[in-house]
Amino acid sequence: MFRRVVSVGSLVLCGLALQQACSELLHASERSGGQPAPAQRAPGMPDLGPNVFLYTPESKTADIQAKIDAVYAQQQHAEFGSGRYAFVFAPGTYHLHLPIGFYTQVIGLGASPDAVHILGDVRVDAALDDNNATTTFWRSAEGFAVTPDSGTMQWAVSQAVSFRRMHVHGNMVLNQQHGWASGGWMSDSAVDGTVDSGTQQQWISRNTEWGRWTGANWNMVFLGTPQMPPGEWPQPPYTKVAATPVVREQPFLEQQPGGQLAVRIPALQRNTIGVTWHGGTTPGRLVPLSRFYIARPDRDTAATINKALTAGKDLLLTPGIYDLQEPLRVTRKDTTVLGLGFATLHPVRGTEAMTVADVDGVTVSGLLFDAGEQKSPSLLHVGTAGSHRAHTTGSTVLHDVFFRVGGAAAGKVAANLVIDSDDTVVDHTWIWRADHGLKGASSVGWTVNESDNGLVVNGNRVTVYGLFVEHHQQYQVLWNGEAGRTYFYQSEIPYDPPTQAAWTDSNGAKGWASYKVADTVRQHEAWGVGVYSVFRHPDVLLDRAIEVPRTEGVRFHHMITVALDNLGAILNVIDDTGGSTQTKPRVTPKVAEFPAPMQPANTTR
Repeated sequence: MFRRVVSVGSLVLCGLALQQACSELLHASERSGGQPAPAQRAPGMPDLGPNVFLYTPESKTADIQAKIDAVYAQQQHAEFGSGRYAFVFAPGTYHLHLPIGFYTQVIGLGASPDAVHILGDVRVDAALDDNNATTTFWRSAEGFAVTPDSGTMQWAVSQAVSFRRMHVHGNMVLNQQHGWASGGWMSDSAVDGTVDSGTQQQWISRNTEWGRWTGANWNMVFLGTPQMPPGEWPQPPYTKVAATPVVREQPFLEQQPGGQLAVRIPALQRNTIGVTWHGGTTPGRLVPLSRFYIARPDRDTAATINKALTAGKDLLLTPGIYDLQEPLRVTRKDTTVLGLGFATLHPVRGTEAMTVADVDGVTVSGLLFDAGEQKSPSLLHVGTAGSHRAHTTGSTVLHDVFFRVGGAAAGKVAANLVIDSDDTVVDHTWIWRADHGLKGASSVGWTVNESDNGLVVNGNRVTVYGLFVEHHQQYQVLWNGEAGRTYFYQSEIPYDPPTQAAWTDSNGAKGWASYKVADTVRQHEAWGVGVYSVFRHPDVLLDRAIEVPRTEGVRFHHMITVALDNLGAILNVIDDTGGSTQTKPRVTPKVAEFPAPMQPANTTR
């Protein structure tokens, strides 16, 4: 999304202490500073590495707060840093002030969020000056309750920020003092008071409950929300879908009565409204943590991880950056891959980072895929090209999978996420070709961070919730499969095409449509679609934001285009419909329905 100020990542390298369990404060060095010091831990507790801090109600509040403050001092502005961290809280009550910085995850271990209660202040601050949250990325809060001291929880965020299985005893505001903010995600959560979106440009809420929602800007989508806000598209720009058609909630760590850890794998559900945990837990199955291979970036390679996957293990990736000489290969049905603390997969030899076979029931959650300097065909490939095996009761589900090309270092990829498996569900993704990067590094440029496509879908009956795709050099999304569905789409086309000639599609059109449904597709549907331009070079235009075949089975609901700078324009919203953003003064063209509903015949005589 448009950022008025280019953010500069800063990384403070320092030793950090590790609280592993049962109130013992342990010590370790950061990944980039060498091997972690040996860690003591409570009997029966797993070794989750030096960057997972696990606390119980018996832990000293001063020690917890000191660790929170030290990590935040390092991560507050570390947009392109190498630190990755997770704070994990056993059931109980904690009195804390907990700001969440870059690449930081906060997790409660209860069966429901109400089992872990933080009294005080859990918040996300804007990452830039002037309360600007448009680069507030890569952080999450999951599985606990919050009672904010002020009565209102501040969550000033943009892309790649997850808010899942949360309970806010009070109000919530999605910006910082009405500064810029550019989109976010909320699911399976409850807010007792009012959610004030304020200056948020876009938002998706799935299966979320609140006392009241207020605020709208360009593109707000609500699915399975019992308390829908009043008003209808386009004023206010609310897209409301009564029930979530199919989803399996994200797996999560859960502490058992004896103190052991397990991973709950929620059940696949259809046509759901509201949160899953009112009965005390989320329906599903428990898998002991002993069934998981616990990977650590300081000692594991792709070979050791693949050996464990081949042996039948599920996979828990602890925080850090994994430099991969070959893809991680998920081949067994019902495999769960769960990342903690924005565990990052970085291919270094031009391969995929991960491949998933065309099998039933795989879950991949909580990972950042970061392109390497050698060009990869994709970063995550789900399924087998040409296979159309049905998975209606055992869908592969991807939660909070995020992709980055450039920014921290140069990167190249053809298509970031390729889905060949039928019936796949994607539950929140941000697929980003970086528009800015680390100061002093050659990590951004038309020939530096190259990426053709964000998402390519070849499978049938693929459903995506919360699709954020930005700045790729050809189609942001290319959808070749039948019966696909997208609920919420937020996309910026690339800032940096140097000339129109350099950015002309294969049919001679000006630019590449952001969302392309292949000409052969006969059934597709999308709700709540926003496409935005921020051209940096003059005389560059995009003929159409969305390009689809003209057939009754391909339908789009509630579309908007916006030009966010004074250069160039988007000439039509969808195909040849909607009009241009080029009009002076700038306008925001909207199309409610495409194709337009047929008017009833005039029977007057």
